[in-house]
Amino acid sequence: MKAQPLPPSLQRLIEARHSDPFSVLGPHREGEEILVRVLLPHAETVSILEGGHAMERIEGTDLFEWRGKADQIPERYRLIWRDDEHREHLIHDPYCYPPQLGDLDLHLFGEGRHRHAYRFLGSHVHEVDGVAGVLFALWAPNAERVSVVGDFNRWDGRTHPMRVRGNGVWELFLPDLPAGILYKYEIRAKNGAVFLKSDPYGRRFEVRPHTATLVEPESRFPWTDQDWLNARAKWDWLHAPMSIYEVHLGSWQRGPEGEMLNYREIGQRLARYAKEMGFTHIELMPITEHPYDKSWGYQTTGYYAPTSRFGTPDDFRWLVNHCHEQGLGVILDWVPAHFPKDAHGLARFDGTALYEHEDPRLGEHRDWSTLIYNFGRYEVKNFLLSSAVFWLEEYHVDGLRVDAVASMLYLDYSRKEGEWIPNRYGGRENLEAIAFLRELNEITHDQVPGTLIMAEESTSWPQVTRPTYLGGLGFDLKWNMGWMNDTLRYMAREPIYRQYHQDSLTFSLLYAFTENFLLPFSHDEVVHGKGSMLQKMPGDEWQKFANLRLLYTYLFAHPGKQLLFMGIEFGQATEWDSAKTLEWQLLEVPFHQGVQRLVRRLNALHRQEPALHELDFESDGFRWIDCQDAQNSVLIFSRHARAPEDFLIVALNFTPVPRHGYRIGVPPGRYREILNSDDPTYGGSGVRNEGNLMSQAVPWMGHRQSIELSLPPLAGILLKPTKTDSEEQDGSSPSVLSKGKL
Repeated sequence: MKAQPLPPSLQRLIEARHSDPFSVLGPHREGEEILVRVLLPHAETVSILEGGHAMERIEGTDLFEWRGKADQIPERYRLIWRDDEHREHLIHDPYCYPPQLGDLDLHLFGEGRHRHAYRFLGSHVHEVDGVAGVLFALWAPNAERVSVVGDFNRWDGRTHPMRVRGNGVWELFLPDLPAGILYKYEIRAKNGAVFLKSDPYGRRFEVRPHTATLVEPESRFPWTDQDWLNARAKWDWLHAPMSIYEVHLGSWQRGPEGEMLNYREIGQRLARYAKEMGFTHIELMPITEHPYDKSWGYQTTGYYAPTSRFGTPDDFRWLVNHCHEQGLGVILDWVPAHFPKDAHGLARFDGTALYEHEDPRLGEHRDWSTLIYNFGRYEVKNFLLSSAVFWLEEYHVDGLRVDAVASMLYLDYSRKEGEWIPNRYGGRENLEAIAFLRELNEITHDQVPGTLIMAEESTSWPQVTRPTYLGGLGFDLKWNMGWMNDTLRYMAREPIYRQYHQDSLTFSLLYAFTENFLLPFSHDEVVHGKGSMLQKMPGDEWQKFANLRLLYTYLFAHPGKQLLFMGIEFGQATEWDSAKTLEWQLLEVPFHQGVQRLVRRLNALHRQEPALHELDFESDGFRWIDCQDAQNSVLIFSRHARAPEDFLIVALNFTPVPRHGYRIGVPPGRYREILNSDDPTYGGSGVRNEGNLMSQAVPWMGHRQSIELSLPPLAGILLKPTKTDSEEQDGSSPSVLSKGKL
């Protein structure tokens, strides 16, 4: 063809600025004739296979055209072309296919009411008219042009520009592409900037440091956990035992050369260990895809993808399925509070502040150098809500722990005056985030009954775990950060000074039943110079371990569900390092074996004794017997189940002084010591209360009868009323765990 000035539409196409490539590419009827136009930047020759019609290059461009009668080519034709490296290619022309996205999907997404946006956004193996390929869809309303790029087109954004649909959603069906290919989106902003972005709805990514998205086929994983899911939907979790083992997969265990283990291998080891230790759930620190190992997953770039560090999405499904087969629930940390600024991620996604706010006073956490979601934008809300549903439905996960809720609730979180913008009423509450959290809890409980949503919320915000119809946020559980901080400050004190701080232990019972509390000793308490739990304890070696055993006894005796971070359960000696595996070799040391045995026994009692779990969130489940003996740093209380006769007496001595002949008030009856953290089995000194303890008609502590005890040093004991003389086994015989074999 002779060189001639190009029409503006073709010029925009060549310059990769066209937002509607289908208006100029593909087949176009012109009366009785049809014009076919293709853009192939690396082609030398191009023909339409059906009919063998050679296409002519528009001189000086990479555009090729053919004009002929409409009946000379089929509706879905193929192109055969030779590239500049003399290789021949055969493809269906993607620009002869009609739009594939449904209007209802686009409408619901634009209204923020699409519960499964991941089912049409992102990349999906797709078939049209018997031709298999991949359908790509992306939300980028302010982009001038968006293209799909990858190895299949030499990462050249001119080759496969997308068409824009309603609500700023772009789509393109690329026939003949298989699953497993790498791709990104090349976006041209309205200011002319061109950049690459990973797919926000991508379900699998390259292993870091690479950041391309992989086309993941629909999973055909053979789930075998239907009985678990059926039981979960009817689970009365409020009155059931719940003891959570928090795990960072990258450092729990590694291979012999320090390599990351696959989800399947680590899942098998982890489930066996957690089950034998008696935990009911495993909580995984974020396994959503993230570029930087040392962020522990809290700076997420892939909200729909389990990280490729440990294998494929089906490998992760195997881990969850296996845990369910072993009777263990799986909880994921999920991070809607902020996102990182990585160039391939969500930051200024289409050249504008799309997912975040433009104003940094609303859109940035400077402490973390991360960005804050614009929770008031429907499409952003849809992105996050669909992500939550995705993990619960597609991966059968049993719950989500929402990180950093406090930073979402308050506009002035970690900000000085003048660094934040009040809400429309002049207050500090983030009204859009509050509405988002309520909707999150309403939707997940409706869509996936029996799953739990937990809040890591560190302030006194009211009704975090109360229903939304009562004005609450609707969470199931709230981490009790106040209890954790008060308790650890108390335990860090030398025992001689604890008598002046008794209120640090008693204060939590003033508010213990205002929320559904989870008592956490999490990863946050053993990083950033805080030392290990063992290092926090005062005294010599024996006292440190005794204090630790006492602390864990107090944890399991206190109303609320429990959480322990990995390594805490055997007294890891040093602060957690995410780049190293846990110090499993310490299980060759008797003191560490003892701590592990005690935690195993506490978990067993937590399951066996209704008094330790049945009324965790009701005041009827707890009664003080004596909380005023500050001079001796002793606490005495009882835990109760629904049945009046089902209760336990808890006695805690926070000094290294054994107290013989210590009288406590009890209901009349006979009692047996069912746990003593000073037992030699656990590394203690052996101050025990042997046999049956009969109450005496000596009024004490508000009770008509009482018993005399020996309170062991730096230890806690649990007493249970008994009607027989049979010995109750301690259940702490040495096992494979105590020998450090995993």
